[in-house]
Amino acid sequence: MSKNKHEKVEKHVGWFAVFSIIAISIGGLVEITPLLFQKQLQEPVKNLRPYTALELEGRDIYIREGCVGCHSQMIRPFRAETERYGHYSVAGEHVWEHPHLWGSKRTGPDLARVGGRYSDEWHYVHLVNPRAVVPESNMPAYPWLATNTLDGKLTARKMRAFQRLGVPYTDEDIDGAQAAVQGKTEMEALIAYLQSLGTALR
Repeated sequence: MSKNKHEKVEKHVGWFAVFSIIAISIGGLVEITPLLFQKQLQEPVKNLRPYTALELEGRDIYIREGCVGCHSQMIRPFRAETERYGHYSVAGEHVWEHPHLWGSKRTGPDLARVGGRYSDEWHYVHLVNPRAVVPESNMPAYPWLATNTLDGKLTARKMRAFQRLGVPYTDEDIDGAQAAVQGKTEMEALIAYLQSLGTALR
């Protein structure tokens, strides 16, 4: 493209936007398409299991309450991160995640390996009043989770949808989903979810 034509494109906002979108689209395809065909990115890690019905409900509460806005779930392969949080994240841990909750902001610590790190009681106290266990915390309290109960009416439907996306739920898992969560509190569900995070890869 000659200098004059180049200048015309740069000065014409519409054409500049069109060419920018084309360039970004081509670059994106070149970067992303090969990843779709790499087997290692689509195979679950050895000990990965699908979320239980209760953990799945807890994950939805995690999304609803905006936890992903302050906590990431992806440890980058840098020494400072692996020393603090544990083994770096690998694609095989997330093959059944829909949507991925990697996040990018760390107002609070990364939660990719939080499962089993603290007791259920610690999580309970922390969610009801974060400053009771971490005095400098700026995390909001979530006391209503301890009183809100689950009815499980939609749990089986969620699991069936995930099954269609390739998550290996059995028909037994799905049939027993409502009974598994009915009457449990949202607090129990969220804690169950948190306790499952990162346990497949230690």
